[in-house]
Amino acid sequence: MEKLKILVKKLCTREVILYTIFGVLTTCVNIISFMILSSLFHIEENFASNIGIVIAVLFAYFTNRKLVFNSTASTFIEKIKEFGKFILGRTFTMIVESVGFWLLFSILNITYFDGLVSKLIISVIVIILNFFISKFFAFKK
Repeated sequence: MEKLKILVKKLCTREVILYTIFGVLTTCVNIISFMILSSLFHIEENFASNIGIVIAVLFAYFTNRKLVFNSTASTFIEKIKEFGKFILGRTFTMIVESVGFWLLFSILNITYFDGLVSKLIISVIVIILNFFISKFFAFKK
């Protein structure tokens, strides 16, 4: 029981809690952007989804940069490098998500609830990867 308390204490840091909160908000930004673009402005769904993803990634960058990881980048060049690393990390995890979903859904045949279980499994993996990429690569102090 003591080991569980220590593990929970290590996982429930300010950084992890804020990352989780802003991760949920990023997901909301993605979905709301998609809904507004496709329903209100009648933009084709795949294009609206891609725009929603871009908006969500930008939202994630700015919230993670200052509010979660307290970036100390101050010059224009430092900020551009940091942004490039963030986008590179998100591009990598997008590929991981695409390949991972394909493996889970098509190869391992985890097709429950029309693929939702596969999507949830790979999403958890991607969220964890994004945290570590942001912490130790993009916003490294």
